[in-house]
Amino acid sequence: MTSLQSTQPSAAPGGEGAVSRQQWKWTGLAGMASYLDAGSIVALSSGLAFFQDRFGLSQNGLGALTAIGPNAIGAAIGAFIGGRLGDKLGRKRIYQYDLLVYAAAILLIAFAVNPVMLFAGTFIVGLAVGADVPTSLALVGEFSPAKARGKLLGLTQVTWSLGPVVVLLLALALSDLGLLGIRIVFLHLFVVSLVTYAMRRGMVESAVWRTAAEAAPAARPKVRDLLRGAHLRALLFTGGIYLFWNLAAGTNGIFTPYMVKTLGAGSQATSVALSCASFALVIVGTVAFYMRYADRGHRYRKAMWIAGSVMQVCAYGVFLVLPFTLPVIVFNVVLFGVGQAMAGEAVYKTISQEVFPTMLRGTAQGITFGTSRVVLGVWSFFVPALASTGIAPVAAFLTASLLICGVIGLFMPNTAGKSLEQVEAERAATA
Repeated sequence: MTSLQSTQPSAAPGGEGAVSRQQWKWTGLAGMASYLDAGSIVALSSGLAFFQDRFGLSQNGLGALTAIGPNAIGAAIGAFIGGRLGDKLGRKRIYQYDLLVYAAAILLIAFAVNPVMLFAGTFIVGLAVGADVPTSLALVGEFSPAKARGKLLGLTQVTWSLGPVVVLLLALALSDLGLLGIRIVFLHLFVVSLVTYAMRRGMVESAVWRTAAEAAPAARPKVRDLLRGAHLRALLFTGGIYLFWNLAAGTNGIFTPYMVKTLGAGSQATSVALSCASFALVIVGTVAFYMRYADRGHRYRKAMWIAGSVMQVCAYGVFLVLPFTLPVIVFNVVLFGVGQAMAGEAVYKTISQEVFPTMLRGTAQGITFGTSRVVLGVWSFFVPALASTGIAPVAAFLTASLLICGVIGLFMPNTAGKSLEQVEAERAATA
């Protein structure tokens, strides 16, 4: 068998959709960035009430903790820096070594004995996952066959949802241990990050990036090019759908267990089980719909977007007319879980690989990913206080955000099934 260190999985010629075993494997390893990102967010979510009791955190303290971590500002800073460095220095240097930083930060949280350790670990975890996600996604986009790009990037969304499922099941199984159970959950992320680091050592640099990096400096696109023409439109589109969708997804991921418990709709075990079901539905929806249809053409992507957007708007709109009770929450979980599989982060991930040139791909994703997490961080600071008055203010804001996201998505570019070179040539001709 050919060594992984000497080969680069390449896109199938002629725009074919065949995917090799190595492409699946490398996508899985790159997708572990999403597993660790979402897993750390939900681990923190599952432990919010326990950390609050243990360290005497106020509502503002809880808001600050969630605002600086992997769900928001920490990840944003990491994405701004890591995305740009991934374009300048290569994908491998970023997506490999930042896992060691992640592992060290997870240990800080797991063994936190005071708020300083908890806050420092949370912030550094955010930096690490923020740097990893844009570069890992760029790598997947660059070795994917033209007619299987959505399928492979959909797999990274499966890993993004699998992280919370595993974390939540662990939290549920260890719920009787209280804060100790949450510490064990974080230690699981520490082990996974080290295993992923070891396995990623066999991966090589993106061949697409290497080719682009060999071009004369004068021929390379500049960061300022993102502020005009087709690149600016692409930046506004991808940034717009991710910003408004992520407000809902981020709130759902980190605050649902907290709100279910504190608003009296269920126990800690019930809240964790509901969140677990939501992420499991994302996996089912992604495999059944997105990975199956995303590469079949523009009309398939758009049809999925419309259906998924309607489901998500209804998922949070229902809280404006019905009480925050268990049956209504179940309705929300089902609609939001399946809806986001068709009109959520997988769409953002896929189109972000297609509409930017290679030497700006990580930078652009760092900007859109980072900006969205900053806005989410600001919003997260106010969620605990708003939720303490009832679900209506939070639900109204999220319903409006998802509606705006749905409208922006109707203007998605026609890039499905096209090679990166073809898309770049078409956009250059248009510009």
